[in-house]
Amino acid sequence: MALQDILKNLPEVESPIEKKLSFSVKAKWTLIVLAIFFVLANIPLYGLSNNALSRFDNLAVILGTDFGSIISLGIGPIVMASIILQLLVGAKILDIDTKTPEGKKFFQGLQKMMVLFFIVFEASIYVLMKGLEASPGYVGIVIAQLCVGGLAILFMDEITHKWGFGSGVSLFIAAGVSWRIFTALFQFINAQGGIDPSGKVLVFIASIINGNTTGAILALAAVIITILIFLGVVWMQSLKIEIPLSYDRLRGYAVKWPLAFFYTSVIPVILVSALAANIQLAGGLLEKWLGHATILGGFSTTGVPTSGFSYWIGSSDLLNAVITGSFAWSMLLQLIGHVLFYVIFSVVFALFWVKTSGMDSQSQAKNIMASGLTIPGFRKDERILESVLDRYILPLTIMGSATIGLIAALTNSLGAIVQGTSILLVIMIMYQFYQSIAKQHSVDMHPALKKIIK
Repeated sequence: MALQDILKNLPEVESPIEKKLSFSVKAKWTLIVLAIFFVLANIPLYGLSNNALSRFDNLAVILGTDFGSIISLGIGPIVMASIILQLLVGAKILDIDTKTPEGKKFFQGLQKMMVLFFIVFEASIYVLMKGLEASPGYVGIVIAQLCVGGLAILFMDEITHKWGFGSGVSLFIAAGVSWRIFTALFQFINAQGGIDPSGKVLVFIASIINGNTTGAILALAAVIITILIFLGVVWMQSLKIEIPLSYDRLRGYAVKWPLAFFYTSVIPVILVSALAANIQLAGGLLEKWLGHATILGGFSTTGVPTSGFSYWIGSSDLLNAVITGSFAWSMLLQLIGHVLFYVIFSVVFALFWVKTSGMDSQSQAKNIMASGLTIPGFRKDERILESVLDRYILPLTIMGSATIGLIAALTNSLGAIVQGTSILLVIMIMYQFYQSIAKQHSVDMHPALKKIIK
């Protein structure tokens, strides 16, 4: 009973009074949150003497952060709390019925409490294990700043979820990846402020001018692979099964209930990528703290795993290795481990997500029945509708999540302009935003935007 009282009194963002917010209101709050996110990402931690996590820039993308800034924790605490709670509920260690309103509220409250714990825990670990090393006498101040940044991300995620489009977790990842894609293509200023054309487009042009054939091929290949991945994922996003339904009170009026091939969308890949990122971060922190590599992995000065578990679930740029002649057979074994890790855990997290987010056949059958819909030729019975949905939802969950895990793993190893998982995430997140906006706000948005969306 005491736990219930604590969960009820946790700070939260007030929900809107209106049942449905207008497009302009959602757009306003989404842009505000996005602007605050970029501002916070450019505020360095006061009292920081050394940023050993700067070498893990690829992991920063997945965690929706910029190491060394006040929001260095990123979405890590939110994702870790979600993963652990889903595992506990899925394994029935915690008996929470997420199908009831009370159960969902208890689950969300417990998740928020775990997020608050991980904010303090991860902030302390980052500083005490010298991943973000504080100057003498500034340890507490740096930890406090990280906690404030973690709370800011938590409440910005809640604002986006209640007042904006989609979730803050997806928004922060998409924003970070989009910025890195742009800089990877057109970057021409280095960290010291000098001119250094390192963007792939500029490198390709410079290589052609200087007669550097290998450099031109590598730059062009990265851009082409990125475009092919983009087109392929967008096409697969359109794959779906449509179940014909009709209104029992309106004869002759039929609709279709779509079930996408990527039924759980981008969520499994976010969770798997964040899990891999946290494993690598933990390995890097332990190596720095102990002075030697551990079973979690050893890392080069640029943050690339060279041994241990992190190496075997990590990826190498196979295309670059083939073109430059540096290919080694161990890279194929690493690719197998990387693929297995992503595919297996994508399926596991997808199954748990379906059960805890109201996407299972029982919940969907209730939604359909509540809408006054039924399947033509079948008796109006929730159990019958549930059995029909069972034929599609479980196979789609397994096949879709396994496919997206496979795509993520393979694109990580093909040398795209940014990490393959990051590209996959931003494509699916942006497509999800597009679908949500087109479905919910096709009437009340500005005419000019309506033409673009349609």
